[in-house]
Amino acid sequence: MKFLITLLTVFSAFCLYAQEASQTKLPKRIYTTKKLKKVPIIDGDVSDDAWNVVEWSSDFVEKSPDEGTPPAHQTMFKVMYDAKYLYIALRALDANPELIQQRLSRRDGFAGDRINVIIDSYHDKRTAFVFTTTAAGVKGEEIATGNGDDFDESWNPIWYTDAQVDDKGWTAEMKIPFSQLRFGNAKEQIWGFNVNRTIFRLQERSLWQRIPNDQAGFISEAGELHGLIDLVSQKQLEVQPFTVLQYDNYPAEPNNPYRDGSDFKLNAGLDAKIGITNDLTLDLTINPDFGQVEADPGAIALDGFQIFFREQRPFFVENKNIFDFRFANGRDNLFYSRRIGRNPHRGASLQAGEFADVPQNSTILGAAKFSGKTQNGWSIGVLESVTANEFAEIRQVDGSTREEIVEPLTNYFVTRVQKDFNERNSYIGGIATATNRNLDGNFNELHKSAYTAGVDFRHTWQDREFYVEGNSILSRVNGSKEAISNTQQSIARLFQRVDADYVNLDENRTSLTGTGGRVEAGKQGGGNWRYNAGFVWRSPELELNDVGFLRQTDEMIQFTEARYLWQVPTDIYRNMNLRLEQSTSYDFGGNLNRFRYELQGDISWINNWSTSGGFGSSSNIHRNAFLRGGPRWRAADDIFYYASINSDRSKKFSFRVSYLKVKSEEDVFNRNRYTFRINYQPFDSFSMSLDNSLSKTQDRTQYVTTADFGNLKRYILGIIKNDTWSSTLRLNYSLNPNFSVQFYGQPYISRGRYSNFNYVNNSVANSINDRVNFYTENQISKTTTNSGSSIYTIDENLDNDTYSFSNPDFSFVQLQTNLVVRWEYIPGSELFLVWARGSTGSQNINDSLTDSVSNQIFDVPANDTFLLKATYRFVR
Repeated sequence: MKFLITLLTVFSAFCLYAQEASQTKLPKRIYTTKKLKKVPIIDGDVSDDAWNVVEWSSDFVEKSPDEGTPPAHQTMFKVMYDAKYLYIALRALDANPELIQQRLSRRDGFAGDRINVIIDSYHDKRTAFVFTTTAAGVKGEEIATGNGDDFDESWNPIWYTDAQVDDKGWTAEMKIPFSQLRFGNAKEQIWGFNVNRTIFRLQERSLWQRIPNDQAGFISEAGELHGLIDLVSQKQLEVQPFTVLQYDNYPAEPNNPYRDGSDFKLNAGLDAKIGITNDLTLDLTINPDFGQVEADPGAIALDGFQIFFREQRPFFVENKNIFDFRFANGRDNLFYSRRIGRNPHRGASLQAGEFADVPQNSTILGAAKFSGKTQNGWSIGVLESVTANEFAEIRQVDGSTREEIVEPLTNYFVTRVQKDFNERNSYIGGIATATNRNLDGNFNELHKSAYTAGVDFRHTWQDREFYVEGNSILSRVNGSKEAISNTQQSIARLFQRVDADYVNLDENRTSLTGTGGRVEAGKQGGGNWRYNAGFVWRSPELELNDVGFLRQTDEMIQFTEARYLWQVPTDIYRNMNLRLEQSTSYDFGGNLNRFRYELQGDISWINNWSTSGGFGSSSNIHRNAFLRGGPRWRAADDIFYYASINSDRSKKFSFRVSYLKVKSEEDVFNRNRYTFRINYQPFDSFSMSLDNSLSKTQDRTQYVTTADFGNLKRYILGIIKNDTWSSTLRLNYSLNPNFSVQFYGQPYISRGRYSNFNYVNNSVANSINDRVNFYTENQISKTTTNSGSSIYTIDENLDNDTYSFSNPDFSFVQLQTNLVVRWEYIPGSELFLVWARGSTGSQNINDSLTDSVSNQIFDVPANDTFLLKATYRFVR
């Protein structure tokens, strides 16, 4: 541990004093706008006389593939404004107009030739609003944060655009309400400004303000827009009520009054945006509906840990970047909005002959977000949400009903702040979350309250080439002895482990307090080298999962990374990079749990194809949670390698092929994963993609269960052959930029067949032959119960002193389809028609993967949902 801290200190000191020759910083280009005299018609035709009040600006410079050179075709733009709107005219010259890619797509499809207008109206040099128009007139919008490291396309402001193709190329016009932007109250506004053009068939990007590839940062290096005089704050006010009609059709269950084969629902609610100031917005939702949201992909976790699913609900997706606090590595975050409106913690307690109607999700009574960024560098986010008491209605044998609570009333609160300083080269921030449940003497298994707090910072210097950043968090959960005991024994902690003397299960505790964090320093720009090093920790008592996401605790990770970039194109390639990573992982008992390294390379070829590949190894692998509360487990050392090929995605047909191989010592673990993805756009209004993934795994030590054998614990493992296949089909048809039909379909199957059962002998032995004992044919027998399930019985000493476990074989099959017709009949107001069809079940373990999927699709009755949703956005 002391060595790691010393290494990090030395590295940070080196970064502070490192002097590396960097390219001379380019001067800022300035465009000075003027007030309009006539209002242009937004139809894509830039020849309107209204545009003659300002001059064209051009001289774009290529960003990729050949940075710093003139682009194949130049781009021009004009900017003017009035009291309420910013107007932008764009002229994309092209000597071959017939080759312009006018690909229709849904909003935010970002397909074909396009131009992005990047507006840093905060002028904080870290955040920008990005407005995109394609040659087909499709609009897209994003909020760029982290100086261009993150682009959030969930933002959907109201604005106007159109485009036309002519004999000189293509043109576009934009009309952007000032109410959709955020800016201060200076007499003359100075905004960061840039324009980016993509010629899709050439895979070429060019910028108005040149940004060299070795320059750290993107938003910070933009040019400037001057001339915005006496702008009046346009406070945003939008109200969007909605109505939903839903019809569900499903297989009827005999004698179950709650599953008679069909249901009809009528729902209504309201979303609103209120501009408190020109910098800060209040978002409100009452009884939100998420019926048009795509279903989660199929997944099975054989390791017992939680699976992360991305947020898809519009209210929580929009501006999610403000509330993000990824404190360590991976998916861990202090705020995971999927916790709000989750499925109830409990099911119904039923007697024989009873039936229950259990809600699928907790009802969100209301939610509010207050967020934005002020001109003086404060980023602010506050979210408040309340979910209702949820009750299961139970039909009793005599026909009467009773209610049983399955989820308590819960309040969720999140607040996030950041402050820029040091000429926007640095920031410091914080976050706090609170979850409070009204348990009312019930739900002893749940936390009564859970709180987290964290601070983060980032500092860059020498033209942002070098950086140091970090964060630290603190968590506390409170509840009954039962709730805290459950938390201590959950798979993320396992305080009951028999060989861990630095954690202890205390069944009398009523609270837990933990910490976590990350510190990192490195070089992110200038020259061809990039490197970083850092340290991550999660203490054993850390708990975030009431409103955050935390996969596991009791971990300290040291990591380093170095990359070398070839950024000047040649006759063979456009760019290349080579990356070397190394990491070591310890637990809080000081035990080494993994040493890992990986070497990876990527090449973008001159013909727009790309390839990547890499290899690596993990050694000294120990897993504290593998035996679910048993002793620490020694896994076999492994090696892995992978490769992928991507064809030119500017073509109508493109594909990606990849392969991964993992193989361990003594052939304990073996995995082959194949993926194949195709994209095809036969004509501009229609596109399709098919993504196939097949994984074949054999593991000789897959955990099965724990059994009691007298005073001993038997940790039972088995050889598993696990085959997993998924195929995701997406079809998109766009009649015009505002009307689209989208189809999503995914069959998913995961099949596991077990054999050669064994039990743990010496969990940390170097060889598998010493780690486990395999049962002999005389010791294990298999029987079938009256219900058709199988049970394995173990007579270890052949003395009729037995223990048993259920057959763990499985063949899980899931089918999900979703057809959505979307019509934005006026800007911001939409009509959705949705058909969703799905089924989940188990198939014969002996069938092939394709037969199992075919049976699930054609033989198993599915659930169908038909939904009509209408929204109307009132805007002031």
